[in-house]
Amino acid sequence: MNNQAKNIATSSLFGHSGMAPQPQPHHPNPIQQWNHPNPLLSQSQSHPQTQFHGLFQFSEPQSQVFAQAQYAQAQLQSQAARAHPQVPQTQPFAHLHNVKTNTANGVSSLGTGSAKRATLKPPLRSHNSLNMNQSTPFKATKLTPAVLQKKQIPEKVAALLPESALYTQLLDFEAQVDASLARRKIDIQETKLPPHVQKTLRVYVFNTFSNHAKMDADNRKADDESWWSLKIIGRILEDGVDSMSGISQGSSPSYPKFSAFFKKITILLDQSLYPDNHVTVWDSARSPTQQDGFEVKRKGNKEFTAVIAIEMNYTPDKFMVSPPLSKLLGIEVETRPRIIATLSNYVKSRKLQIPNDPSFFICDPSLQMVFGEEKMDFTMVSQKLAQHLTQPQPIHMEHNIKLSGHSPAVSACYDIQVDVPFPLEKDMSTFLAGFESQKEIEAYDEAIRTSLKKIQEHHRRRAFFLSFSQSPAEFIDTLIASQSKDLKLVAGDASHNVQKELPSEFFNQPWVEDAVIRYLNRKSAGSDAHGHN
Repeated sequence: MNNQAKNIATSSLFGHSGMAPQPQPHHPNPIQQWNHPNPLLSQSQSHPQTQFHGLFQFSEPQSQVFAQAQYAQAQLQSQAARAHPQVPQTQPFAHLHNVKTNTANGVSSLGTGSAKRATLKPPLRSHNSLNMNQSTPFKATKLTPAVLQKKQIPEKVAALLPESALYTQLLDFEAQVDASLARRKIDIQETKLPPHVQKTLRVYVFNTFSNHAKMDADNRKADDESWWSLKIIGRILEDGVDSMSGISQGSSPSYPKFSAFFKKITILLDQSLYPDNHVTVWDSARSPTQQDGFEVKRKGNKEFTAVIAIEMNYTPDKFMVSPPLSKLLGIEVETRPRIIATLSNYVKSRKLQIPNDPSFFICDPSLQMVFGEEKMDFTMVSQKLAQHLTQPQPIHMEHNIKLSGHSPAVSACYDIQVDVPFPLEKDMSTFLAGFESQKEIEAYDEAIRTSLKKIQEHHRRRAFFLSFSQSPAEFIDTLIASQSKDLKLVAGDASHNVQKELPSEFFNQPWVEDAVIRYLNRKSAGSDAHGHN
């Protein structure tokens, strides 16, 4: 990060070689802490870069638990996706907070792991559930298998086909790929903010004015008609190179508008010249619409210096690091997670983590100067860092309001390093669209399911003829009995009498003889009655 504004000669902006850059008087910031220079404006000096990058490191037990949870979640989501395929909806990128110029306060806008597929085994059936002899080979083939996965080969079929091992390996590999793709897909869809890349925002501060040469002798007319307009515009530079010469507003449509990079802009005019409205404030919270620039217009024919204070709109929030910690980590303004990650990598690179207790690390002399502790718990890092982080100071600019010479009058332009969303929307949409058009994959899956049905049908036919070859007579008797029962059920035979199917032992019971005598007596009495009639 660089500390001062880069003053660019204004002669190249409008083609007037006689104009020279105006010197900028230095006004120290009264609320600046730790004597930090402003780290947001660029200059020619190189900035010390930190050598520590990466994310906050978990301890080994935490990493294992986290990895297992991630794997289980991905596997469940992969199985759910296969069972209920849905078309993913591509979410649009979330832009930075919109802003709008408040005309009431005097500012107007210029314009607009191996995830193996589980094998479902058939449940064990009770021996009492079969009325037929279990020794019959044909009867064993009538067992109803449990519901298997759509593309899983039954175990009985797999035992007969040695080549099915390769198919099972392919299923395991497919499960791994599905789990990985599902995890990546969820990561993309759940991303709240797109990745950011650092770009240079070039800010132009200039003013225009009316023709002050047309004045009458007493200057009264000039006082009534003279006016000036202070304008602030900017654009994103591609690869640090300004492809557009001169002052022009607006950036590429792929980037947010100019006002999206700021949270608040305050413009201070000369209070002696404008006692009633010398302070103009634009606040993004009150102006949600993004704009390409800002303009303050006033009447007047006297030159003065305007002071501009800009508060950057960081998403996520960035903090200014205290000088001791900044010297240690090599960063000045950064987000809290990156500061913690840089500190974690510092500890890891110097092997300060305690082997026996990975949740603690030893503080070397540099860390002791920052935290005042000999050793620290990783869970206390965020709390300890709070006292070393403050809100970034506003960027201060000054512009001399000129009412003579060439119009517009430019004194300087400023380069500010900002984070812009990485232009991945098109690539991400294409990536997600690949999941939506799965007709080819679905066609292959349907072909696999059809082949599996044929394999199972051939397996049943094989079992049928194998049972016949082993015991033809018993097989035929069993088949005829089974087909007869099925025929009666299909035909709905009303003459079906359950008494005919009772075993002979039923009629050898003690009460049968008495029942037969009673039946014959009733039948004989009935015959005599009919004879008398």
